[in-house]
This record gives sequence, C-alpha cells and structure tokens, in this order.
Amino acid sequence: MPDQCAKENILVIGPAWIGDMVLAHSLLQAIRRRLPHGSIDVVAPPWSAALVKRMPEADGIVELDCGHGKLGLTKRYALGRKLRQRHYSRAIVLPNSFKSGLVPYWAGIPHRTGYRSELRGALFTDYRRLDKKALPRLVDRFVALGVDADTPPPQVSVPCLQVSRRQLDGGLSRLGLVRPQGPLLILCPGAEYGLAKCWPPSHYAFVARHYIDQGWTVWVMGSARDRATADEINRLTGNHCTNLAAKTTLLEAVDLLSLADQVLSNDSGLMHVAAALGRSVVALFGPTDPGYTPPLGDPVRILSLNLDCRPCFKRKCPLGHGRCLVELKPNRVIRAMEYMLRFTGPPVTSCANYSEAAC
Repeated sequence: MPDQCAKENILVIGPAWIGDMVLAHSLLQAIRRRLPHGSIDVVAPPWSAALVKRMPEADGIVELDCGHGKLGLTKRYALGRKLRQRHYSRAIVLPNSFKSGLVPYWAGIPHRTGYRSELRGALFTDYRRLDKKALPRLVDRFVALGVDADTPPPQVSVPCLQVSRRQLDGGLSRLGLVRPQGPLLILCPGAEYGLAKCWPPSHYAFVARHYIDQGWTVWVMGSARDRATADEINRLTGNHCTNLAAKTTLLEAVDLLSLADQVLSNDSGLMHVAAALGRSVVALFGPTDPGYTPPLGDPVRILSLNLDCRPCFKRKCPLGHGRCLVELKPNRVIRAMEYMLRFTGPPVTSCANYSEAAC
C-alpha cells in the first residue's frame, strides 16, 4: 500500500464474529497510520458492524445482513453494484469464505486483496498464500493484508475501543443500574461458537460467591443464548448477582464492561471487547488455541490445561467429557485473579477513549 496514495479509498470486508471484529481494529489502525488522509469504510453484518462505531479510524460502515452461513447472492450483488459509485481503490477481505470476496468483485474495485481459500482466486487481484508460521495469530494475518505482499507486516497495535459517556449513562439508567461504589467483577460465561468453549456455570458461581463475600458487585453479561447459563449462575449464588444477559445491546455491553475492575470470561467476543477496553481480564481457553486468538491488552491472564486432546476447535467436545474446562478448577482461577489484582491493582485507567462522539 504505497504511502504516496494519501487519498486512497479503502473498503475492508470485516468479520462476522464479534471477537474477530475487535482484532480487525488493529488493521484499521495500521491503515490509518500509513494513510492519514485516506478513507476507510468497513462492510460487516449488523451484529459486528456496531463495534466499528467505536473505532475512530473507520470513516464509514456498510451493513450487509445476510445471516450466518447464508450465501445471499442477491444482496451481495446489489451492494456491490451500489458501491461502484464510491470508487474505492482497494479492498481488503478478512474472512476466508468465497462469498466474502463477492462484494468487492461486483463493486469493480481495481485492487482486491485476500488469502487463498475456497477456490476464490478469480475474485482477487492480490491473492496471497498464507504462511501460518510467519503469521501465527489471526491479528497478524489481518494486519499483513494492509500492506503490499512484498512489504514486511507493520507492528500490531492493540485494539482500543471508544466508550460513549453519554450512552454509558443512558444504558445504566435504562437498565436500572448505578455505578458500583466498590469493586466490580463482570462474568462473561457465554460463547457464540459453541458450548465446548464454556466454563461450567457452577465454577463461575463459585468464583462469584468468593468475591461477593468480599464485598464485590458481580454482573453477569451475555447474549440471549447465554440467558439460561446466566440464570443458573445467579441461582447458585443465591441471586446475589445482577443478571444482564440478553438485556443489553452490544454497544451497551461495551460501555458497561469499561466499568469493570476484573473480567472473567470464556474465549468469546466479550473477552476481546474487555481486553480492548484495557480491563483486567482472566480468559479461560478450552478447545481453542490462545496462541491463535489471544485477547490483546494489558493486564490479561490466559488460563488453560495442557491436555493431549486440546486444542480441537470443536463446538462440542468430541470425547464427551469437556475436561479441558471442567477440570480447570475455580480455586486456580481465583488465585490468578488475585495475583493480577495484587500486582496491578484495580485498573484506574483504560485503553478505552471516553468520548461524547462515540455513538
């Protein structure tokens, strides 16, 4: 991506998964550093496009609602033809699916970059072979697409989401919440990818009771899919948690997470959001690989078990026992959380940029 193209217009085809969209912010930061006067638009489904509103490097958001796993040829073709009038000079396609390359192709964008996958070479002008050893993390692979193939990848910047003070106050009011006077622990017990990534509710409840007994406020957050799990955690604590699962929008969740002194989470989208807000995060990895999609931020602590069967990347445990998370005991997690608080203290500053403009 030549530096002299100071007014280059970039279209980024963003990921559908929340966590991957957070990691895509590192790419947007890298593009903005190289092209401070360029234009960056991001195409994404509505559920992940919302996050782009909290990324100041993005100039525009283009929503494409085709649903998970749906080809949506008619919608993609219509959007591609509509985007022709914007005269983008370059497209960067982050997902590896065939369908993700269709919009830039139909938009007639002259330079289209993406990795080799699903026999989609005809859709790209810059079709790259992925070197997994050189680019082990997903964020490294995203950032590498932002420069020419013969250029060393730029340094990866940590994702950093903005927070809207106005919307934070509005969310607290709508949900009937007040800012905790003491320390706040937020539990994120869900994972959209599948149950195999989820730490048992009884383990979460054990940790919650430990901190409630010490005077902490505990909130449980997640999507509608996580409501039953959150209900179970709350029941096991004697209903001493505040259950926010399925009650917030994604942007409200972003703002509320910025208040946390400690976040305990599965490998999930909210884990990446919390890390991008500069929160103290303990992340629990079971069937997935923390070397591939680690939460990026400080302070962050990753916990996993060294079992021969992991990582398997399965949505359900193929062996039926789920040992990689079941045997990750609550006392070990509490020790990790207390270690972080002992040496870092409750976070008083945040990566998050509190802004009235972030909406």
